Amino acid sequence: MPTNSPSPPAAVLCGLAGWVPPRVVTNDDLAERLDTDDTWIRTRTGIRRRHVIEPGEATSDLAVAAGRRALRHAGVDSVDAVIVTTTTPDRPCPATAPAVAARLGLAGAAAFDVGAVCTGFVYGLATAVGLIMCGVAERVLLIGADTYSTIVDPLDRANAIIFGDGAGAVVLRAGQADDPGAVGHFDLGSDGAHEDLITITAGGSRQRSTGGEVQHRDRHFAMRGNEVYRHAVTRMAESARAVLDTAGWKIDEVDHFVPHQANLRILHSVADDLGLPRERCVTNVDAVGNTGAASIPLALADAVARQAISPGDRLLLTAFGGGLTWGSCLLTWPDIQPVPAGPYDRGDETAS
Repeated sequence: MPTNSPSPPAAVLCGLAGWVPPRVVTNDDLAERLDTDDTWIRTRTGIRRRHVIEPGEATSDLAVAAGRRALRHAGVDSVDAVIVTTTTPDRPCPATAPAVAARLGLAGAAAFDVGAVCTGFVYGLATAVGLIMCGVAERVLLIGADTYSTIVDPLDRANAIIFGDGAGAVVLRAGQADDPGAVGHFDLGSDGAHEDLITITAGGSRQRSTGGEVQHRDRHFAMRGNEVYRHAVTRMAESARAVLDTAGWKIDEVDHFVPHQANLRILHSVADDLGLPRERCVTNVDAVGNTGAASIPLALADAVARQAISPGDRLLLTAFGGGLTWGSCLLTWPDIQPVPAGPYDRGDETAS
């Protein structure tokens, strides 16, 4: 038998970008309308500020801006598929991804949405990898984008302080499993018995088919925080251990832990549970808040722009969200060009 047989096909990360709207809402801004203050918010969440869209803007606008920058970073102008993972699509129907693809000049590419709430980016990454490994696509643009400011009640102190708007995108290409940047093993899971822990009651077929008056609170995002905290820490740690075991990695071989940016207490609790030093936890939640499906690629873009992640570093990505859903994956960081601009700079981009 030949000794130099090629390694199995894989999906390789070759482009990355982040995007947030320019409007900043600080903790002091929130204190003007909520019974809270900067110290209270920072102590409980680690968040100092978040970015929100202007009236008339939508999730697709952020997705287009992040997607355009990711394509430019990868040095490509075409892909075979566009995946948008979001909880806040422009409309209930149709999906947001086809419109994003068309605005990026990618009309004709396969385009669809993935909904897994804050686990969306990891689920979307697994989907993109599958498209490449089965030969459906040579290149895939994956965008995590959310505008939680459109679904969170601005007077809800528990949630208004946590969430922000943003988008992050990666480009994946077909390659080999031993290529730097090859996305490795995955662990995905869900538990729909707890679907009511994170929800928007109104707007879906369940509410529409029953009729009746819709209350104000039913139109907005609701989360049972204490229970979610417990599930998030447990599920993220379990998923991380599972994917490490599958790959045969030891915890001390992980250079960077990149979790969904829920809040700083959750991130540190998961790192502590795993026995990872907190300084290996990649976080930007202080500057952007919880941006849903955008949070992991935004955190990656920020870390790469700061040169905090180097080629060859081993990364563990872990997320948890409504559904309940959770997931983890592994990759070794590729030798790609630095992200050209910080993900919080508007630069020369437009959302058109």
